[in-house]
Amino acid sequence: MINDSELIINADGSIYHLNLKPEDIADTVIFVGDPDRVAEVSKYFDNIEVRKGKREFITHTGFLGDKRLTVISTGIGTDNIDIVLNELDALVNIDFETKTLKEEIKSLDIIRIGTSGSIQGNIAIGTVLASEYAIGFDTLMQYYKKPYTETETAIQAAVIESFEDLTFKPYVGHASEKLLAKFAFDMPKGVTMTAPGFYGPQGRSLRTNNSYPQLIKHANQFAVGQRKITNLEMETAGIYALSNMLGHHAISINAILASRVQETFCENPQEIIDNAIKMVLDRI
Repeated sequence: MINDSELIINADGSIYHLNLKPEDIADTVIFVGDPDRVAEVSKYFDNIEVRKGKREFITHTGFLGDKRLTVISTGIGTDNIDIVLNELDALVNIDFETKTLKEEIKSLDIIRIGTSGSIQGNIAIGTVLASEYAIGFDTLMQYYKKPYTETETAIQAAVIESFEDLTFKPYVGHASEKLLAKFAFDMPKGVTMTAPGFYGPQGRSLRTNNSYPQLIKHANQFAVGQRKITNLEMETAGIYALSNMLGHHAISINAILASRVQETFCENPQEIIDNAIKMVLDRI
């Protein structure tokens, strides 16, 4: 039995942060960072049966045709991903009455639709790119024991060797092969770098002296075999690593809004984001 302090249930029977009950979520879940983007996804649904929210976590569940879908805003960063993924897993795999694991463990399909900046000059603004692997430059996974594949171990070792000044150990996660085949069969694919912040952790400096001033340069030059770091954002590695550990299928679809190599930002971000949303919904 799981202790009350470990799995916190609200008075109405919903889970602590997400404010959701098990019946509120579908088996296919779309992640967006921005709470305002939830409605930008669900406006394409044929109907919406659940609208709930608490803090930055807004959830809509409804139907697109005969497919039941949930879209939820995670907010920014892998600290929020830690909350969202653990609570979603609890919603489908823990009996809230007995606070024990269900006999049959369920795997969710999780599709992140997010924004990102490219690190390679050949990835143009406006590209919709799928993350095949993701490298976490945050510390989330130092608190978990995740089994590593041979490829993940090779990528991790190459990162540690290439980014020799790092004072922490990056981690690696991978996309679901099933979801890559379904959603990204014709998309460019790459290795995504996940940072724990937007400014210094992504190599930006306004009025600061950064510990890793060559971060983008090193990321641009990094390679392990034929794989290169293609883009930079703030959630994908946490989604992949926790999904790998918990047995869920996950894919991150990145709308490229900036080029960190050419130091430019797009003029039409909403159009690019909407294009990514419609592309994902068309393939569901």
